[in-house]
Amino acid sequence: MNKTTAILAGLGLLLTASSAMAKDLHVLNWKGYGADEPFATKAFEEMTGDKVVNDFFNSEQEMLTKLRTNPGLYDVVMINAAFMQQALGEKLVQPIDTATIQNYGDLDEAQAQSKMLNVDGKTYGVPWTWGLTTIAVNDKAFDTAPTSIKEMWKEDHKGRVTIRDDAVEAIQLGALATGQSINDVKDMDAVKQSLSELLPNIRTFWSSENDWNQMVASNQIDLGTYWSGSAGRAKTKFNLPVSLAVPEEGAVGWLDSFAIPVGSTNVEGAEKFINYMISPEFYKEWDETVGAPVSASKRAVAALPEDSFNRKVMGAPEVAERVQFQEPITDQQREDYLKVWQSLKVGAN
Repeated sequence: MNKTTAILAGLGLLLTASSAMAKDLHVLNWKGYGADEPFATKAFEEMTGDKVVNDFFNSEQEMLTKLRTNPGLYDVVMINAAFMQQALGEKLVQPIDTATIQNYGDLDEAQAQSKMLNVDGKTYGVPWTWGLTTIAVNDKAFDTAPTSIKEMWKEDHKGRVTIRDDAVEAIQLGALATGQSINDVKDMDAVKQSLSELLPNIRTFWSSENDWNQMVASNQIDLGTYWSGSAGRAKTKFNLPVSLAVPEEGAVGWLDSFAIPVGSTNVEGAEKFINYMISPEFYKEWDETVGAPVSASKRAVAALPEDSFNRKVMGAPEVAERVQFQEPITDQQREDYLKVWQSLKVGAN
């Protein structure tokens, strides 16, 4: 074998070994929610050699079902912190060695230490993003954004309001409208009365960002509940006339995290993926080119322009004071909320 042939043979062995080490990384998340952005997939695959395989869910209940029925399939899953206890109770996720995640130290301390994500000294979820479920408006319908959640109840908007067809979100909306805690509803009759008065104004319910955005694009709605990150994407990515409002009655706050399912066949790749997802490099491009909720990483948020929404508005103390963060609810509470919501919808028909 001559020298050139030997070199080529050596290169072939290296490429074969590299290819053998590369693995698929199966990620379960909402569709269009950061992890499946083409720029992110490309950057991660170039950094690691692993191939990202995305799968999606349309509700937290569907996410849990996919984890239950496909053990060992997924390597990374996005879990709302309020659902982590249920995932832990069913042994669907495993502890994470945060020492392997270089950017972990940049996370907001309170979020990183959340009791919803840490149990018995072990970390099961790495905080990724947080945001609000609040009011978003069609700019064509308003000269200035409303300051009260009661705007949705006004006669002027009959047939021009939308909310997500989700029992928990609906009850929490009613709690805010009646001046109650979303995590400790004392007067359910007041919530039911408030929602029954809102239903005549509902044009339709939405279940995905695409639903909401299409209604605004065709000028079918004036306002409705929406996720803060989704409102940002509607404006940044799709150039839609959408603005977010944080009403005086408050807003529902949520914290999303990344977890590693039990049975993952690519834990090392999962750790690298989570590290990239909380990096300033990923977050800055996501927020500025697509629109994003607020990163749990203080360093990532600091990488945004000072006048950006996620620094100037979402970081404002007066906004933070009005946010009620979701806490876990029991299966019985969820069932009770569903019965209330279904009975209200039937009564409105």
